[in-house]
Amino acid sequence: MTDSASGPDASTTAPTAQPADRPVYVIGGGPGGLAAAQALRARGIRAVVLERSDRVGSSWRRHYDRLRLHTTRRLSGLPGLPMPRRFGRWVSRDDVVRYLERYAEHHRLEIVTGVEVSRVERAPDGTGWLLHATGGRELTGGAVVVATGHNHTPRLPDWPGREAYTDASGELLHASEYRNAKPYAGRDVLVVGVGNTGAEIAVDLVEGGASRVRLSVRTAPHIVRRSTAGWAAQHTGIAVRRLPVGLVDVLARPLARLSVPDLSAHGLPRPGTGLYSRVREGSIPVQDVGLVDAVRKGAVEVVAAVDGFENGKVLLADGTRVQPDAVIAATGYVRALEGLVGHLGVLDSRGRPVVHGARTPKDAPGLYFTGFTNPISGMLRELAIDAERIARAIAKADAREDGRRVSRLPA
Repeated sequence: MTDSASGPDASTTAPTAQPADRPVYVIGGGPGGLAAAQALRARGIRAVVLERSDRVGSSWRRHYDRLRLHTTRRLSGLPGLPMPRRFGRWVSRDDVVRYLERYAEHHRLEIVTGVEVSRVERAPDGTGWLLHATGGRELTGGAVVVATGHNHTPRLPDWPGREAYTDASGELLHASEYRNAKPYAGRDVLVVGVGNTGAEIAVDLVEGGASRVRLSVRTAPHIVRRSTAGWAAQHTGIAVRRLPVGLVDVLARPLARLSVPDLSAHGLPRPGTGLYSRVREGSIPVQDVGLVDAVRKGAVEVVAAVDGFENGKVLLADGTRVQPDAVIAATGYVRALEGLVGHLGVLDSRGRPVVHGARTPKDAPGLYFTGFTNPISGMLRELAIDAERIARAIAKADAREDGRRVSRLPA
């Protein structure tokens, strides 16, 4: 494992790299990138992970303290190393980080930290890929796996009056900056966004002693129990993932009525759109880890969506104005792939890769993407599956070219 950009891989340049000496470059040292590197290594293919931070799993290290996986430990391990039983069924943030560190060490992955790739383009000779990276480096690989992550760059809406609000010392932060409720004890807090992150932060604030917690909701989410009578919601997600969307929508309605109480009187009506239809649009159900009870008890007050800021107050879509002590925006992330690969015509209108996993864009053979979907069956599980498929596809392409596409590890 290479610890810094001073390693030999960081100085590889296009003019000196011959096709047989070109590794597969994996951009991103999170679970998707590490899994892909291990799957390639298991097939004798040299893979070099390029990580912009100084350690693997950087995005996981930045998550809030109370975070636990919503997927089970047994179905969240990456290829070649299960998660330890001592982590329990719902693995904590810190244990995920420990696992990723151990995973890299266990598989002796080749990782270069402190290197950020800014642009990927076809190599001049047309047989590989040229990566422009930190410090003017130019790295040439036989194939590239982009694994920079679903939660790459925090998205903070450009609400009217936002800048004036923060300039006047109004406290507004993205959820990526939230760690725990300690700084908000005894304070009035507005959480914006009711995805899993917003829901959990709202509950954390209540349990941490905030004087008042409001949750701003634009579109009511589907809410599911993380586990019912020992049956994890992830198991259901896996079972129905290949079924027709309409059928899953129909099946989900009675199950929702049986497992989750109607919160309409508290501002969270049941969604009119089917559960799986919403998933296909990119909206994953909220897994309940305390939100339902907090809303029913009035500990979390549901309010309308935020429309802007004015005179130190928050303007809501229903015309009301509130003046919390702090606003936490759980408003999601963007993939931020435009500068990296946008010029290659491999992104859709929303900035997402047009293909993922083992598929490679028609006009960009040898370029792969992993971790840019939000599957109902569990992100880590799908990353593990994608890693194996990507490695198999690269090995197959290399075999077609008689081993001239990517470099191989010593026997």
